[in-house]
Amino acid sequence: MHEKRWAQTWMSIGLLWFLLAIAVAPTNKVYQQGMVAFLWLPALVFAWSARVQLTEALYQHRWICMPLLGLLVWSLISLYWSNAQDTSREAKRLLYIVVFLLFFPVFASGRPDRVIRVMQWGGIGLAIATVVAIAKFYGMAGNPWSARAEGLGELSHPILGGYVIGLAAVWLALWVPRTASLQALWVVALAVLGAFVLLSQSRGAGLALFFTLLAMPIWCRDRRSRVVAATALVVAFLAFWFFESLVTARGVSYRPQILVASLQMIAEHPWRGLGLGSDYKVFASNTYFDHAHNLFSHIAIELGVPGLLLWCAVWLAVLREAWKVRETLYARGIIGMWLFSTLAMQFDAASLSGTPRAEWFISWLVVGLAGVLVWARVNPGACDKISRSS
Repeated sequence: MHEKRWAQTWMSIGLLWFLLAIAVAPTNKVYQQGMVAFLWLPALVFAWSARVQLTEALYQHRWICMPLLGLLVWSLISLYWSNAQDTSREAKRLLYIVVFLLFFPVFASGRPDRVIRVMQWGGIGLAIATVVAIAKFYGMAGNPWSARAEGLGELSHPILGGYVIGLAAVWLALWVPRTASLQALWVVALAVLGAFVLLSQSRGAGLALFFTLLAMPIWCRDRRSRVVAATALVVAFLAFWFFESLVTARGVSYRPQILVASLQMIAEHPWRGLGLGSDYKVFASNTYFDHAHNLFSHIAIELGVPGLLLWCAVWLAVLREAWKVRETLYARGIIGMWLFSTLAMQFDAASLSGTPRAEWFISWLVVGLAGVLVWARVNPGACDKISRSS
C-alpha cells in the first residue's frame, strides 16, 4: 500500500512539510500539527505494509539501531530523576523521534532517489523562502546591511536559521540535478543559501559550511567537488577581508567559559546526569545561559556519560554506514550533511529530545536519512539515474 501513488504523494508532502514549513508555517503549533498529519501519521499507517523494508533497514543498520535503542531506553530511565515539569510529555517526544526515523525507510521503500528528489526541491524551496526573508529584513524592515539577517518563521533566530540554511546548501551542493534548466536554478539557489549564511553572521554555521565544502574532494573525488572547494575558499577569503570587523566584533561569545562551566556540571552528575528534559542554567562569567551551547555537552548534562557515549555511537555509526558506500551519490550527501552537522553541534545546538525544530535538521534528519543507505548499497545506480532525470 505504501507504494501507491497517493501514498507516495502523501509522504512526499510530509517530508517537504518538515523541510519547508519550519520557514513558512505561521506558528510552531501549526508546524507540529502538520508534522502529525503529513509525516507521523503516514509513517504509522504504512509501517505494516512496508515491514519487509523496515526489517531489512533495521538489520542492515543494526550498528545504528542498537545504540539508538540503548539511548532511547536510557532516556526513559532518566525520567525517574528528571526535574522536567511533565515527564510524560518527554516520553511522548521520544516516540515522535522513533516514528520520524521510521518514516524514511517506509517512504524510500528501497529507492533512495525518492528522498533525493524531495530534498532537492526542499532545498530550492528554502532558497525561495530565504529570498523573501532577505527582502523583508533589509528591504521592508529597513535594517542596515550590517545587521544580522533573520529567516522566516522558526528560522528567525540568526544562528539556528543559519544552521538550517547552511545544511540545505550542503545537500544541494552534493545532490546536483543533471538537466541544464534545473542546474541553472540550482546555482541560483545555492548562491542565495550561501549569501544568507554570510548575512546571518553566524560564525558557527559559516565555519561549518566552509569546512564541509572545502573537504568535499576527500569523499567525492571529482572535478566538481574541487571547483566547489576552491570557490568556498575564495568566498571565505573575500568575506573575511571585507567583513573582518563584523566577524571579530563579538569575540568568542563566552563559548570557552560556557564549555568549562558545562564540564563542571557534568562532573557533578557524571553517570546519571540531570535527567531527560531537565531545566538547567549554565553559569559562566557571572552570567546565566539557557543551555550548554554544545550538543554533546548538553547530552552529557542531561543523560550523563552513558547517554553521551550512546549518542556518539549512533552518530559515528551513521558515518561508518555512509562511508562504506561513499561511491554512491546518496552516501556522498549523507557524509556532507554529517560533517556540517558535527561542526555545527559544537557552537550552539542544545536540543536532542525536543519537538521538531531547527536542531532536528542537524541531528535526527541526518540519522533518518542514514536509514536509507542500505538501498544505496544494493542499487548504487538509482540515485545517479534520478539526478539525470531531475
